[in-house]
Amino acid sequence: MTQPMNIFGVAGRAMSAQLVRLNATASNLANAGGVSGTAEGAYRSMRPVFKTSYDQASGLSTVDVQRVMTAGAEPTRRHDPSHPLADAEGFVYENAVDETAELVDMMESARHYQNNVEVLQTAKSLIAETLRLGQ
Repeated sequence: MTQPMNIFGVAGRAMSAQLVRLNATASNLANAGGVSGTAEGAYRSMRPVFKTSYDQASGLSTVDVQRVMTAGAEPTRRHDPSHPLADAEGFVYENAVDETAELVDMMESARHYQNNVEVLQTAKSLIAETLRLGQ
């Protein structure tokens, strides 16, 4: 039996999920612009898949990362016979990473993370103020 969630648990789990999202985005950006000699060897963007968890005892929902999977476009084939990784036909495969979309995703993830930090700070302030009222 799990313990009921509280606001700190909800925000903490949401922050953990956003951290996974930020790490996936960082990995995608680090691999942007790379090439491979095969379509299978080319890097594809990764995305976390989120799952909502509902706790009936507290009535609160939160999010967990169910898995991280590849998503997005297929690698782009480019004719470059002088490239050292070119296949027998002279093609290389550019990693499938949309840098603009990754930057937008990074900013969105960072904002979601910051929102949860603010939730934690507000909850902490409210608890401290409640304790002061009891004195």
